[in-house]
Amino acid sequence: MKLGRRLLSQSAVIFAARILGAGLIFLAQAAIARLWGAEILGEYLLIIAASNLVAVVLPLGFHTIGTYFAAEYSARNDRRMLEAFLRRSYGHILLVGVPLIILAAPVAGLFGVAGHQIAALAMPAALMAVATAVIFNNTAFLVGLRRPFAGFFAEIVFRPLLIIGAFIIAAAFFTEGTRLAVFLWLFAVAYLAIALVQFWLVLRATRQITDTIPVRAPDSARWWRFAAPWVLISLATEFFFDIDLLVLSMHLSREDLAIFGICARIFALISFGVASVYAVTIPDIFEAEARNDRSGFHHRIGEANLVASLIAIILSAGVFIGGPLVLSIFGPEFAAGAWPLGILSLGLVVRAVFGPATMVLSIYDQPYASLPAVGAGLLSLIGLNYLLVPSFGLMGASFAALLAIVIWSAGLWLTAWRLAGVDVSIVARLRVLHQAKAQAAVSSDA
Repeated sequence: MKLGRRLLSQSAVIFAARILGAGLIFLAQAAIARLWGAEILGEYLLIIAASNLVAVVLPLGFHTIGTYFAAEYSARNDRRMLEAFLRRSYGHILLVGVPLIILAAPVAGLFGVAGHQIAALAMPAALMAVATAVIFNNTAFLVGLRRPFAGFFAEIVFRPLLIIGAFIIAAAFFTEGTRLAVFLWLFAVAYLAIALVQFWLVLRATRQITDTIPVRAPDSARWWRFAAPWVLISLATEFFFDIDLLVLSMHLSREDLAIFGICARIFALISFGVASVYAVTIPDIFEAEARNDRSGFHHRIGEANLVASLIAIILSAGVFIGGPLVLSIFGPEFAAGAWPLGILSLGLVVRAVFGPATMVLSIYDQPYASLPAVGAGLLSLIGLNYLLVPSFGLMGASFAALLAIVIWSAGLWLTAWRLAGVDVSIVARLRVLHQAKAQAAVSSDA
């Protein structure tokens, strides 16, 4: 079976499961908007955004490089080094996460009446951040160990079911003033339990690796050289819209924030279709690099980029057609998000067409080279929000996000081309296909 066909089949299964799970989450969020109000939904989305950003920081960047090193050590049969990497990564979460859970509510309570109101949500939010951080680690390692389905099941299957269950219990048995806090507590505790089950799968997969490499000191310096820039890259790219929501909270009403937040969640959903392609092929790309197979390395990147771009175009077109219908589920006021959602979806095409530049720069041992382009994208997002949102509202927010995505994607592509000599864009793969077609035509004429 060709690589492209395998990517399509495996990523399609993962994406289909993601669609089903996201559908359940959207139903829960629609129910919150209709039964508890758009303002409560906006507050909930802000809490989720803040929790996600804290979760990214807790492993100190090691989850962002977990797939890379898991794939590398697995390919080299270096189980002891992988185990050392796992201890370091999960140790960071324990070191920072446990004090965060314990101190979240007391620290929030120091800020008066408003602080006491926040404290009711701070501790479950902190627990949710720790559970999410563990799952970030689990997913990265399992994908690197060629178990993408096990890697994604916690997020795409159990997270939606837990959200639905927590919402039903909170709505049915608790009063209006306590529902959101109860909802967050129920979800956080259950999600942590799922994270621990998935962690056991990581340990089992690690034990199955053959250990043929002599004992050596941990690659600590190399880990930090990759992790330090990647935590910033991850914050500014994978959690781009979580940062955006926090910035927009200073410019938009809670109702408009809820509308944009739902648009951002839909964007995150469709972007998973592209991410699943790279999740399937990342171990193959890293293995080709580890074996110095340059032809295989470029072929795998080209195939993945071609498939990802095609999926991005199809999903973007689907958003323009079906977006208004999806938004109508949340209530009539969410119809204002139809055009902003369509504009945001174009960002997915931009990201796919320019290719996985940050991954290639890390493979070429230049992870810090990504930071200028990522920083430019993030600064442009803040500046464009300041300029456009006060005058144009939701449309201004969507255009600001799209332009920021264009800036960082183009900057990363140019950086990878200049420093690594690799064109990771769709253009490179199309050029190869054109040359192959031309050679085939010449051969047939001969």
